Amino acid sequence: MKELFDQVSITCSRITTQSYSTSFSLGIRCLDKSLRDPICAIYGFVRFADEIVDTFHDHNKEKLLNEFKRDTYQAIEEKISLNPILHSFQKTVNTYSIDHSLIDQFLYSMEMDLTDREYDQENYETYILGSAEVVGLMCLKVFCGGDEEYYQELRPNAMKLGSAFQKINFLRDLRADYMGMGRTYFPNLNDMTEFNEDNKREIEADIEEDFRQGYEGIKKLPRSSRFGVYLAYVYYYSLFNKIKRTPSTHVMSTRIRIPNQRKFSLLCYTYVKHTLNLI
Repeated sequence: MKELFDQVSITCSRITTQSYSTSFSLGIRCLDKSLRDPICAIYGFVRFADEIVDTFHDHNKEKLLNEFKRDTYQAIEEKISLNPILHSFQKTVNTYSIDHSLIDQFLYSMEMDLTDREYDQENYETYILGSAEVVGLMCLKVFCGGDEEYYQELRPNAMKLGSAFQKINFLRDLRADYMGMGRTYFPNLNDMTEFNEDNKREIEADIEEDFRQGYEGIKKLPRSSRFGVYLAYVYYYSLFNKIKRTPSTHVMSTRIRIPNQRKFSLLCYTYVKHTLNLI
């Protein structure tokens, strides 16, 4: 009956993905069926780690994260865990030979979130590497299906795409991170009262370049994953454009979103481009 336990575990990862991110869930549904469960397993893992450092304010976050980290490596080594999220994740890690250094780097970024801090350029780049770029690389391992040469070719582009997504998240959540968490991720912006149009445009130019390089990688992905990844790209680029049109003062006062109706139209647009092989 081990197969039943495996199925229950991946169902937990699917539910986690669907509950926390409707947009990401939709992108996963646009992947080939064989890729959906492994990507849900990765998302469930990173989501739970992120929850520990972002929302468990009435608990000992450091202790919980250390236990989660210990249980993660034990699950990978023993190829089983009674934590269904970790069981699904270890199966994906072992099936696709996901480099443990990627997991190390991700968990290090989660540790960085345990303390209020002001980020210089080095810490900013380290945090983005662990919180976003290596997650993109975990997914790329799945998309490439064990083809190491293919993975290495697309690796730089996948990292840039993850970087773009994370920097947009930083802009979108600027007020919540600063007021609610005491975090200011962007270097040289330790005082959010100094956030203005000039430094906003500087950040946007950096994101634009990340997007450009990320898109070059999307075009090289196999069709089994290209549609889903391109949909995520289109969603985030639409959010990016909305942020660019929004004055810096308003970015600091509200959380910018893409309405569901707009998301549906973007899905239709993306589907047509994918079907006609125009990506």
